[in-house]
Amino acid sequence: MSAALLRRGLELLEPPGQGKVPPGAQRGRDGARVAGAARRRKRAPEPGRNKATVKGRVVKSAIEEYHKKKPVNHLRENLQYMLKGRLVADKAITEKVLAQNRGRKSKDQPPEKAEKKKPESTVFTEEDFRKFEREYFGIP
Repeated sequence: MSAALLRRGLELLEPPGQGKVPPGAQRGRDGARVAGAARRRKRAPEPGRNKATVKGRVVKSAIEEYHKKKPVNHLRENLQYMLKGRLVADKAITEKVLAQNRGRKSKDQPPEKAEKKKPESTVFTEEDFRKFEREYFGIP
């Protein structure tokens, strides 16, 4: 917003009865000439400041930057961390945790394992069958 528009807006908000104030007397200065001069005034040069460099820039060594970005192998540390804790949870607990993390849709459920049917076996032996035949059918 320009200063002129701001002044006009403030004039609209003034209580009625106050007269117009001349533009130079508003700021208590000699006019816009002084305000513009204050903006254009240069700062005094600071001693020891090199103007050829960018402000706040620090020269970095290329070798140091390379070593910073060089990939580090964390395999040994990770293996020590993994082998340090040897607590193994119960199978029931691990199944509960896995079931909680699984989705509820049918596509997220693992296939149900069909129980293996044991081959049918009898309690009777071959001798029992022969004995039964002899008693029932009368075959010697």
